[in-house]
Amino acid sequence: MRDRMRRICALLFVAAFTLGYAGDLAPLESRKIDFLIAAIETLSDAKFVRNGTAYDAKAAADHLRLKLRNAGSRVKSADDFIRFCASASSVSGVPYEIRFSDGHIVTSEAFLRQKLSEFPRQQG
Repeated sequence: MRDRMRRICALLFVAAFTLGYAGDLAPLESRKIDFLIAAIETLSDAKFVRNGTAYDAKAAADHLRLKLRNAGSRVKSADDFIRFCASASSVSGVPYEIRFSDGHIVTSEAFLRQKLSEFPRQQG
C-alpha cells in the first residue's frame, strides 16, 4: 500500500510539471488537432479500443484531450499529437484501435493520419 501511494505521488508530481495545453501551438496546428479530436468524438458507429477495453467516442476524445494536456510542450504539431498522444498507450505501448460496427478495425494512427490528409479540403 505504501509503495502504491509513493508511485501515485510521484506520478502526480510529474504531472504537475507537464500539465498545460501545449500553449506554444501555432493556431493552424491547434485547429488541426481540434479537427482530429472531433473526428474521433463524432464516430457514432465505432469504439475506441485502449488497452483491450472499448470506449465510446466521447470517452475517447476526452482521453485524447487529457493526453494532449499532459504532453505539454512536446506537442508542437498535429503530427506530434498523433505520435505522442493518439497512437498508443503511454502505459503499455499497445497501439490504440478503432473498431467499427461492421467489424473493420484500424489503428487510431492510420485513421488520424487519413483524417489529417483531409484537413486542407475541410478548410475551404
